[in-house]
Formats: sequence, C-alpha cells, structure tokens
Amino acid sequence: MQETTQSVPQAAQNPRFGAFLTIWFGQLVSLIGSGLTSFALGVWVYQNTGSVFYFSIVILSATLPGLIISPLAGVLVDRYQRRLLLILCDLGGALANFLLVILLLFNQLSLWEIGLISGLNSLFMAFRMPAYTASITLLVPKEHLGRASGMVQMAEAVGQILGPLLAGFLLASVGLRPILLVDLATFLFAVVTLFVVAIPQPKRTSKEEEGERFMQAVTYGWRYIASYPGLLGLLLFFAILNFFFGIGQVLLPPLILRLSNPGILGSILAIGSAGVLVGSIVMSIWGGPKRHIYGVLGFGFFFGITLILVGIQPLLWLIGVAVFCMMFCLPVVNGCSQAIWQAKVDSAVQGRVFAIRSMIAWSSTPVAYLLAGFLADQVFDPLLIRHGALAGSLGQVIGTGPGRGIGFLFILLGVLSVIAALAWLISPTMRHLERELPDAIKKSA
Repeated sequence: MQETTQSVPQAAQNPRFGAFLTIWFGQLVSLIGSGLTSFALGVWVYQNTGSVFYFSIVILSATLPGLIISPLAGVLVDRYQRRLLLILCDLGGALANFLLVILLLFNQLSLWEIGLISGLNSLFMAFRMPAYTASITLLVPKEHLGRASGMVQMAEAVGQILGPLLAGFLLASVGLRPILLVDLATFLFAVVTLFVVAIPQPKRTSKEEEGERFMQAVTYGWRYIASYPGLLGLLLFFAILNFFFGIGQVLLPPLILRLSNPGILGSILAIGSAGVLVGSIVMSIWGGPKRHIYGVLGFGFFFGITLILVGIQPLLWLIGVAVFCMMFCLPVVNGCSQAIWQAKVDSAVQGRVFAIRSMIAWSSTPVAYLLAGFLADQVFDPLLIRHGALAGSLGQVIGTGPGRGIGFLFILLGVLSVIAALAWLISPTMRHLERELPDAIKKSA
C-alpha cells in the first residue's frame, strides 16, 4: 500500500485521531497535576523528616510495585476494555489523592501512609501506561505514530516542568492541601475526556478465545519478544541506555554541587527539562526519520557524546549545554522506538508485550541507582584526587580534585553508550529490523 502524505491537521479530522487528541489533552492535564503532587510530597517528606533516605524510600515505593505487577497488568489490558481500564486507573488516582487530603485534614499524614498511597498510585500507573500506549495504536494512523509518541512525551515533559514550578509557588502560598485538591481535579478531568471518546477493541487472539491459561498469558509478552531477535535487541539496547542514564541521573547533582551551589544546580536541571520539551516538540512535528531504527541508534550515539561532554571538563556552561543536548536526544530515541513497537506488534497483544517491555527496559534503573553512589565514592573519586592513581595521567587531561572522579565516570558511560549504538548499528538484525518485520506481526506464543 502506498504510504500516505497526510498532514497532522488533516489526520486530526479523522474521528479516531480526534479521539487520541482528546485523550492526550486529558492526560496532559492529569500529568501536570501529578507533577504538582510528586514535587510537593517530596518537599513535605524532606521537610518533616530531614532524611534523604526516607525521601528515597518514598521514591522507591512509587516505582517498585508497578514494576513488579507489570506482567499481570499487561494481561488484563489485553483481556478487558482499555478505555474502561484507563477510567478506573484515573478514578483510582483520584481516590488516592482524596485519601491524602483526608489524612492531611485530620493531621494523620505520615511517612508510611505516603509510601503506601504512592505504591497504590504506582499500581494504577502499571495498568494505565500499557492501556494508554496500546490504545494509541488503534487511534493513530501508522505514518503518525512517531508524532503521537512525541506528543505523549511532550505531555510528560510539560508535567515535569510546570508541576514543580507551580508546586513551589503554591506550597509557599497555600500549602500542601490545595495542591492535592488540584491534582484530584485533574484526575477527574482526565476521566471526563475518556467518557466522551470511543477506543476500539482489537480482535482477541485464538488462544484467548480458547481460554489460554493465566500464567501462560502472563509470560506471553516475554515469549513474544524473545521470538523476534530484532525486538529483543531493541529492548536490550534500551535497558543498557537506561542503566547508563540512571547512573548519570543520580550523579549529576553532586557533580554540579561540587563545582557550584544549589541555585546553579536548579538552573541546569531546568535547562535539562527544557531540552526534553524541545525534543518532544521536534519529535511531534517531525515524527522521526523514515527508518525509525536510525532515530533510535543515531540519537543514542549522540546521547553518548553528551555524557562525555558532561564529564570532560569542570565547566558549568559546558555541562549546561551538554545536559540540554542529552535531554533533547531522549524524546527522539523514545519516540522512534515507540513507533517501531506500535507498528510491529499485533494490537491484540500489545498490553502484555508492552508491559514486559517496560518492566525489562526499566529494571536496570534501580540497579543503576544502587551502584551510582558506590562507584562514585569508592571507585572513581579516589582515582582522581590530588594524589590519586590516575592524577598524573588522566588527571592531566580532565583535571583532579572534587568531582573529577564523577566526571571520569560520565566519560566512561558516554564511551560505552557510543560503543553500544555503533555495535547495534553494525548488526544486520537491528539495522534491517523494520524492513524484515512486517507491520502488526502476528505470532502464536
């Protein structure tokens, strides 16, 4: 079939694409509210405990439960109406926020209750994301999947930028309770947008019609991915990049603080958020290269270059530019990858496949968080102190003293990222992934 050159405005006239835009706008508003609450609760926990450890526990509780339950969520997304699941997840998020408001109203809000409710929200998110992503495939024409992925990431970037900015102002002026109420309202707004649109359901697979055993359904996503070397390679590439990015995410603040002050740190982090937003807008308009795999690996290569630039010299302006460029690359890499998965995986099994995909791709991040501090403090920093083992060699190039060990680690992460991108590009399986796998491939488990 000849590829259409339909523009985005023309596509928007399609009823299904219009439904996507409605859902997208509702999720955009909800993400801004979630950004408000996430930032405000983090500040509240730190102010009331003074402990970074307790703060990290809340972050872990907001991610780990959803990661664990992802395979189960994927099965249910494929078996039940995705629109209904999205509505229930948003209502669940609203209920969780309502509980926080009640606890705060009666001065009963404590750390363990925040952790418990954050874990509950994580479970809702485990269902919400595969249902949302799989629904997009049914609503957006293939030639616009890259743009749609860019729009989804743009919504996430807006939430990450506006949420903390608005929360900082509201915390100082009205306190935590109104912020939670605003987030509650954004969840309900998202529910309304879901009620006014229709999301088509894919035809169920033959195994589902025969009553596939539940545990077989849970493991189906992994078996599906493993049966296609190209998809498995793409997933492993993301797990590697997420690992490197996770280490960098933890170590960027201490690197900057050893050179400057919290004000400069905040400015550079804001610059990074702007990079995500700009990259998302570019991806929304451009849609990525015709061969999306080149977008994944090409911008994955440049991502590695930016990691090297972050660590190469203790210059704040260079770090700021590198962070902007690094964060700009991520929406393009993610958007191109998303377009490949949405085009190549049968819509009837996308819930299971996407859930396993997310679990594996992000499972390397907690490991990165755990290793980052140890690698910086115990391995790399001692190498580049004034009389460290590498002070007389590598230290003559990148400098010695506070933060230079972390800088060396950034360089190493960047080099490994570049090598990984080149290795995957050389592989015929990866380079010809889109050509060798037909659209909406169907394969029995």
